[in-house]
Amino acid sequence: MMRTDIRFEDKRLARVRVGFLPLTDCAPLAVACHLGLDRLNGLLLEPVRQPSWSALRDRLQAGQLEAAHALYGMACGMQLGLGGPQCDMALLLTLNRNGQGISLSPALADAWKSGESLAGIAHRLGRPLRLAHTFPTGTHAMWLYYWLAAQGLHPLRDVRCVVIPPPQMGAAMRERVLDGFCAGEPWHAVNEEQGCSRLVADSASIWPDHPEKALLCRGELAERQPQLAGALIETLLLACHWLDQAENQEQAAAWLAGEDWLGVPARLILHHWQAHPLQAAPLRFFDDGRVNPPRPADALWFARQFRRWGLWQGDGEVEIALALCRTDLYRQAAERCGVAELDGHGYASRLMDGQAWPPAGLAMPKSGADSAFAH
Repeated sequence: MMRTDIRFEDKRLARVRVGFLPLTDCAPLAVACHLGLDRLNGLLLEPVRQPSWSALRDRLQAGQLEAAHALYGMACGMQLGLGGPQCDMALLLTLNRNGQGISLSPALADAWKSGESLAGIAHRLGRPLRLAHTFPTGTHAMWLYYWLAAQGLHPLRDVRCVVIPPPQMGAAMRERVLDGFCAGEPWHAVNEEQGCSRLVADSASIWPDHPEKALLCRGELAERQPQLAGALIETLLLACHWLDQAENQEQAAAWLAGEDWLGVPARLILHHWQAHPLQAAPLRFFDDGRVNPPRPADALWFARQFRRWGLWQGDGEVEIALALCRTDLYRQAAERCGVAELDGHGYASRLMDGQAWPPAGLAMPKSGADSAFAH
């Protein structure tokens, strides 16, 4: 059972600036602040809304943020030095799984659902499809690329892909700058209500129970202030547990609807959070603790996708994944919270093209801090 009586040893509150983007899956941060879970653990969280993932990355690297609600793929990209200076990062906690999607304009969504291929649609239009994602090494780019490739389109040659912050995608769709986009909720629900797009694929149909957002900080902070990093994990882990109780979701959506967070109606936030026809698996924040361990195999998947698409040609991705995922800090915090230790055995998914992850025979080195969650 989860504990709720945890106390930080130092009675002074440690101020922690945490960056986030206005997405449904920033809910653990909102809940932690509204319920006072940060103060319970000796922290004073200061949520800082960011205009884009690139702004969040730059401010995190510059020390203007201590931690962030971040794209899992972005964490891996920063560790590898892709698209910016290399910076050793610490992935402390997986905040959620699933909950993203791909939308097309209403006319193209109807054509695709009627059986016309994406290649056929592009041929009929006489031009490549214009699609958007949110960050070059982010999760949304990788979901979109994988979805396209599984349908026979090369995402970097056969399609024009651009980067747009999630809240701006609706305007781009209305102006017909885009044919579709991959992003998180609630922006599919918002744009669908405005009549400018329609959801055609749930991200869990691409990779069931995929990792999505992570609690991220600089590696330097985790090394020098492990107690602070542990308190952050405990705080957000308690919030994730609270969120996965169905009776709490309406309250969480009401908090997220505030202008300081998402600034959209609560009913739209709930629209795709709860069950919908295309949902292959629900948005999960805790799932009895299965969601949250920072699994090195998850980070390895992103590194291999970066290699697949020519974004990275380096070596040592297994060691990099192990260094990024701070399973030692997570295990200690989870034990303090009363969350059962999960070793990752039996954790496997089959992606939309039939590929299994982790693949059979994948051996992640087990040593010291990483042994409990390596697989």
